[in-house]
Amino acid sequence: MPSTTSSVLFVAFFLFYFLSSTDGLCKFTPASPGWPSIADWNALNSSLSGRLLRPLPPGAVCHLSEPDFNVTVCATVAEEWLTNSFHVNNPISSEWNNWNNDSCLPVSTDPCSGEGYPVYVINATSAEHVKLGVDFARKNNVRLNVKGTGHDYLGRSTAPNSLSIWTHNLHGITTHSSFEPQGCGYSIPTTAVTAAAGHGIGDVYLAIGPLNQIFVAGLSETIGLGGYLTGGGHSPLSSTYGLATDQVLEMELVTPGGDIVTINECQNTDLFWAMRGGGGSTFGVMTSVTLKTFPAPTITAYIVNITAPADLDAFWSTMAYVLSQYPYLSDNGASGYTYMNPQQTSTNGTNPSSFTGLFYAFNTSISAISALFVPIQSYINQSYPQSVFFSAKTYEIPDFYKYYLNYTDTAAVGSDILVSSRLLDGVALSKPLPVLKKTLKAAIPPGLPANINLISGKGVWNAQPRGGSDAVNPAWRKAYAHFIVGVTWEPLNETAKKELEWQLTYNYTQALRDLAPDSGAYVNEADKYEPNWQQTFWGSNYPRLLEIKRAVDPTNVLWCHPCVGSEGWKMFGNDLCEI
Repeated sequence: MPSTTSSVLFVAFFLFYFLSSTDGLCKFTPASPGWPSIADWNALNSSLSGRLLRPLPPGAVCHLSEPDFNVTVCATVAEEWLTNSFHVNNPISSEWNNWNNDSCLPVSTDPCSGEGYPVYVINATSAEHVKLGVDFARKNNVRLNVKGTGHDYLGRSTAPNSLSIWTHNLHGITTHSSFEPQGCGYSIPTTAVTAAAGHGIGDVYLAIGPLNQIFVAGLSETIGLGGYLTGGGHSPLSSTYGLATDQVLEMELVTPGGDIVTINECQNTDLFWAMRGGGGSTFGVMTSVTLKTFPAPTITAYIVNITAPADLDAFWSTMAYVLSQYPYLSDNGASGYTYMNPQQTSTNGTNPSSFTGLFYAFNTSISAISALFVPIQSYINQSYPQSVFFSAKTYEIPDFYKYYLNYTDTAAVGSDILVSSRLLDGVALSKPLPVLKKTLKAAIPPGLPANINLISGKGVWNAQPRGGSDAVNPAWRKAYAHFIVGVTWEPLNETAKKELEWQLTYNYTQALRDLAPDSGAYVNEADKYEPNWQQTFWGSNYPRLLEIKRAVDPTNVLWCHPCVGSEGWKMFGNDLCEI
């Protein structure tokens, strides 16, 4: 038997070798002997016709030690840092500071380095440019990153020590009166739209609006097609038509092996199944997609506002009741996005707890949707006549594109944030009101709002994706509501960050797991540190997804966490290594 001292020395040596080896155990970094030479990068740039970038962190203009320091530009960057468009239009920035490790904020007194960002970026404008980047990363053992818009709550659109492919400038939109999938020999009798991966959903809304068509998409102006569709994609239209990825007819993508392929119900069917719900940055880089479109419906909106100026307990009781009515509303054609904001203290009613719900129905009347809320309003008025107040307004929106413009999410970004979520089915929502009340109180962080969105239902349950099925989390197929909570902290406060990460995963989200233990979560708005993420994000689909991942990417050219197949690798500081 070896001595204890020998064992400790062996473990120490192994860990040193493991963490420092560049012989296949870790992706190369600029500090590794195997990192490509300047001549290698120049050759790649030449093959890309000069499209290889080496950008400084966007906040570097505020730091005297950085070569592009500029006081005037710094003031502009600091002002725009909280806007979506700033991060979308920057090749390496993401909307949430923590995914770049707070490494270079536009604050002159904070530290600045590039360690939280990709090293090089390919400004791709064609699938061939994407292929060149994938091939280079694979052949040179360099970590590969893909960024569309940077709108990613799990930090999958940025990576330290990486070569990043920026799909933002892949452009082109074509509409179809019917669509013939490549290699199938028949047409699908539906209107459709083909869009390159660089387009946001607003571009597509604008292109098909004059044709009096809509497509299933969300409301945030910075939603990019790639990450949105590969995660599933919920929408105001989902309860009627299904998830966004249920509408995919065909994709073009670059595989980890460097092949530019078309995937649909007739060819590359495993990839076609996996790319629709199996998660982004995993099976390939999507360069374009064709989606089914629908005749534009009329929209009837019902805006609810519920306030409790001073009685927090009455507010919690009311919210439990409202939540219990979600199945009733959905089954009768209503869906919506809601914001619940309980206040822990109130002074003379000036800081009321509130619930705001943007509910809507399609191709129906104001009187019909209003009638749905009559029993809800009556219950609240009778139960809490002096402490909880219900008000509502209704109107019709004849143009869906105008609806999108009116309600697009323009909330500030540029902060440090983590979110988590759970899909709630009829079993969870039919629990006794005291159970729902206890869950709400335990799941919502103090002083922060929660979203409890009524966006699933019959359209999602009865969706018929091409090819018979897709890889969307099966929990969607029985859910009504998508419950989202989040935490935020001041940048560079590691103590608060670690505490809140733990609270989010093991306190707030645990309350939702306890309410719906057999359900799951929507991977695009979920806890990055979910302890049972394979089951939570993909359920019974995970084994097949893992098999496909291993077949198309045996060397993990594409890696992110929590993503299919990520179990074999781990981040050690900013180094990505096999385990």
